[in-house]
Amino acid sequence: MTEILELGEPAIAVTLKRGANLRRLSLRISGIDGRVTLSLPNRVSLREAESFLRDKEPWLRKHLAAQPDLINVAVGTQIPVEGHLREVVEARRRSVGLFPDHIAVPYGADKAAIRVRSFLKTLARDRLAEASERYATALGKPFGRITLRDTRSRWGSCTSEGNLMYSWRLILAPEDVLDYVAAHEVAHLAEMNHSAKYWAGLARLKPGYEAPRKWLRKNGAALHKYQF
Repeated sequence: MTEILELGEPAIAVTLKRGANLRRLSLRISGIDGRVTLSLPNRVSLREAESFLRDKEPWLRKHLAAQPDLINVAVGTQIPVEGHLREVVEARRRSVGLFPDHIAVPYGADKAAIRVRSFLKTLARDRLAEASERYATALGKPFGRITLRDTRSRWGSCTSEGNLMYSWRLILAPEDVLDYVAAHEVAHLAEMNHSAKYWAGLARLKPGYEAPRKWLRKNGAALHKYQF
């Protein structure tokens, strides 16, 4: 059962995560959605946890104030698609459409955000499949299947069976960033590690990968602030 503590006023919800192998209390704020988690050994009492949190409250509030505000996607919202901000607007059409400065959804469409998300996931799959195929051909290594998820901890992965997984939110990033992640994961078809040999192979596969990698490390968390 998940334990939740409320700290101070206005209340900060803190999720308690207990573990028999934990040696000390550890506080974490998600850079994606601002969720606060306190990891603690099983032996630590609730009273001790509350005391620890009260001591950390000023630090918590300071860092939470610096978190980006979440944006609930709806008609009128601006969201990035392939790195360009586009406004969600209603239009006389039957399906969602992408234009240079806007995303059009049908007039009176129920759950516009869900329809936009579905459209973006399809677009992401098309872009990632094309990039993966291009890099796999260049590498001379075939991949298995492609799976899209809304992952928090990673933008992509490659299994030992050659299956690729990507976050569909990459479609929100500039095109070269999505392309880099595809190259990064395809490169693992040759080297299932992050050794010097792997990075050298990635550099041959995608020269200049450092710039989009740097962009993702700096700006990637902000792509999760859009709530569909």
